[in-house]
Amino acid sequence: MHFGLLIKYYRTQKKMTQKELSKGICSVPHLSKIEGNPKEGNRDTIRLLLDRLHVDIAEISEKEEQIQSLLIELNENMNFYLKDEADVCMNRLKKAEDIIPFSPNLYTYELTKFRYLLFKGELSQAEMQKDLLNKQKNNFSQHEGYLYKYLNAVFLLSTGCYKRADRMFDEIFSEANNEIATGEILYHRALAKSSMEQSGYAIHFGRLALQAFTHEHNFNRILHVLMLLGINYTHSKIYEEALSCFKHLIRNAELLSDSTLLPQIYHNMGFLQKKLEDYQQAAYYFEKSLSLEQHKSLHYLISLFSIAEIHYIKGETRQALARFEQVSLLAKNLENKKYQMLAKYYLMAINSPDKALDYLVARVIPFLEDGDGNLDELTGFYKLLSNHFIERGMHEEAVKYIEKIN
Repeated sequence: MHFGLLIKYYRTQKKMTQKELSKGICSVPHLSKIEGNPKEGNRDTIRLLLDRLHVDIAEISEKEEQIQSLLIELNENMNFYLKDEADVCMNRLKKAEDIIPFSPNLYTYELTKFRYLLFKGELSQAEMQKDLLNKQKNNFSQHEGYLYKYLNAVFLLSTGCYKRADRMFDEIFSEANNEIATGEILYHRALAKSSMEQSGYAIHFGRLALQAFTHEHNFNRILHVLMLLGINYTHSKIYEEALSCFKHLIRNAELLSDSTLLPQIYHNMGFLQKKLEDYQQAAYYFEKSLSLEQHKSLHYLISLFSIAEIHYIKGETRQALARFEQVSLLAKNLENKKYQMLAKYYLMAINSPDKALDYLVARVIPFLEDGDGNLDELTGFYKLLSNHFIERGMHEEAVKYIEKIN
């Protein structure tokens, strides 16, 4: 505990001068040294100064121990994805914020707070916390600096800056520092690779994360990794493994009545069934996902679009038209340009196929190519256009899109 800063804090709170506080205990210059240097002042002098300020040194020491225990507990709750328990710990820590700045736990607390805000998805507050920590990073220990870099990578990942996050994870791994929970780092690195559509790497790091979480008996994180693996097995056309992941996920998430995870599992199972060309099963799972999603959310929009696509593929024009109109309206309300454009393309494809192809080439494909996470849609459209140009004998144009697929 930095008792000098603590003495200064309570002295200024009580509007006492250094002369008033030090009278009969020590000289004013000595008090000034104590307030500025944690190594100044013996225990008896410190105790007398705190007594005059009506601060109980035993109570302060006890609070410091509680802060250390709560920080450990909070990090463990976040490791095991126990949201309610993490909230309780954070609320208890906030009550000790008057003491924390004077304790050796200051930077640990601020870093843990950054992690907690990321854990809760409160990204605007997390960004402010990141900026605050950035001003203090020169004072960090090696371990604190490593943790700060890791949390920055998670922040970049959370805000869609996948390539920057991936580069930062590369730096972290090159340092070969094992002080952070291995499963967490491996999981987030796998997530970065998955977001960049590098499924092979995502599966590699995902499997390593799964081993780590299994060893820790970290059930919640095991489910998250299985979701990530299922998605990347699907993209890699390793369909049996993907099916095994999603069946396991559905059994456990339904058993736990996990309303957060279940709609995502159903959606991804629907996507897998679509890849397997079992459109009836695909529609079934997309509908199940839609029934659990919050209306007017991005996840709801994506599942709604997926259902519309299934109707379109099956030639159910009336149902497809109705669904794509719903997608168009919701995408506009959510200001989501991608799904506005995709809905417009499909509505044109139903009513005016030639105009739809022109719109696809001129607007949709350049937009998708300019963003991340659009490989599946792009591959489908490249195949569509290459087949279209082959049928019309326009082989040079067809080759251009075949090369894009490769």
